[in-house]
Amino acid sequence: MRRYFVLLFILAVGCVTTPETGRRAFIITSESEESQMGTSAYQEVLKNEHVSNNLHWNAILQRVGKHISQAANKPDYQWEFQLIESPEANAFCLPGGKVAVYTGILKVAKNEAGLAAIIGHEVAHATARHGGQRITVALGTQLGLAALSQIIGGQDSDQKKLLMAALGIGANVGAVLPFSRANESEADEIGLIYMARAGYDPIEAPRFWERFARIGGTLPTEFLSTHPGSEQRKNSLISQLPRAQKIYNQSSKYGLGDSF
Repeated sequence: MRRYFVLLFILAVGCVTTPETGRRAFIITSESEESQMGTSAYQEVLKNEHVSNNLHWNAILQRVGKHISQAANKPDYQWEFQLIESPEANAFCLPGGKVAVYTGILKVAKNEAGLAAIIGHEVAHATARHGGQRITVALGTQLGLAALSQIIGGQDSDQKKLLMAALGIGANVGAVLPFSRANESEADEIGLIYMARAGYDPIEAPRFWERFARIGGTLPTEFLSTHPGSEQRKNSLISQLPRAQKIYNQSSKYGLGDSF
């Protein structure tokens, strides 16, 4: 009975509501713990990357980052936006608001609204606490596999090792990757709202993914990828445009997003 109440307490404390979508998520880490991990990881990344000193691009990044972070309404986060010199078309945001944008993605962004779509998506990962969610699901997967190993019993035979390897693969494809894809889709949805609220036309988000698909090259099949396909993302964003366009039309910063 005591264990039952402990479990109920953990579930009650660990349940959070995602901003904008209202979805419920279970997280075992605190927001402060996630922020500490995010800051530490961010510092490590910046040690090994070439931070760009291009004044023009940095001014644009800081401007767009400021508008999006204000729209996200997380003043307790220590927002930071760094531009990394690299041909890689990528960007990321770590827990607590640590954002990095690679110069290679700027040609795909094409304009400030396109960059706002990218930053809005990345910022959404932080505000939705996707980092904490992934830590939780990864730990749950590890504990589940350990329990299965005990159920199977026996010595560490080759058969048992093969079975556990197969279970690990199954858990990854069946749980972790779909969970990650769900995070990406949710970040697209929340990011669309953020860019609209910040005064950037949300129509640029599906346009960005259309451009991104043209440079994608050979990507893993969607089933084995942590991200939904670019075409799927574009179509999902188009279906979400009516709500975002209404927010954009009401924004006090309406009309941002000039070409670079």
